[in-house]
Amino acid sequence: MYAIVEIAGQQFKVEKDQQIFVHRLEAEEGSKVDFDKVLLMDDSGKVNVGAPVINGAKVTAKVLEHLKDDKVIVFKKKRRKGYKVKNGHRQHLTKLEIQNIDAKAPAAKAKTAEKTTKPAAKKPAVKKAPAKKPAAKKAPAKKPAVKKATAVKKARAKKPAVKKAPAKKTE
Repeated sequence: MYAIVEIAGQQFKVEKDQQIFVHRLEAEEGSKVDFDKVLLMDDSGKVNVGAPVINGAKVTAKVLEHLKDDKVIVFKKKRRKGYKVKNGHRQHLTKLEIQNIDAKAPAAKAKTAEKTTKPAAKKPAVKKAPAKKPAAKKAPAKKPAVKKATAVKKARAKKPAVKKAPAKKTE
C-alpha cells in the first residue's frame, strides 16, 4: 500500500516504515504528525484518486530528527568582466518515518455524516429578485470624413517607369 501525500508544499510517494526527508517542519523530535492532504492511494492494485484530496484519508508520521542537508555551492561568474561571486547554503530538513496510512479516518466519517444531514434540513426556498438590466449607452456621433484635394492625389500618383534600352558598345 502506498499513498501520494502533500507535505510542506511538496508531493511525496510514501509507504509504511519508509523514511523521507522533507522541508523543516514545526514539530518536536519524537512527536507524531498527521497529514490530511492525501492525493492518491493504492491498496494492492485498487487505486483511489482524490479530487483534489481524498476525504477522511490521512498519513501518520513520526519526526525522527531535524538536520541540515549537504552544502550547495552557488558560483556566479561573468567572463571578461572580473565578476565572481561564491556563495553557499545548507537546507534545513526534517527526517520522517511513515507510521501508518489510513484510507478513512473514523472521526472524519462521523463529521461528514453530520454535514450531509444538517444542510438539507436548514435550506429554505428563497426566490431571488430578477436582475436589473443596465441602461443602453448611446453610440458616439460619427465624424465626417475629410476629403483630400484631388491635386494632391494626382501629384502623389506614381508615373509609369520608362525603360531605357541598353547602350551599345562601340569597338
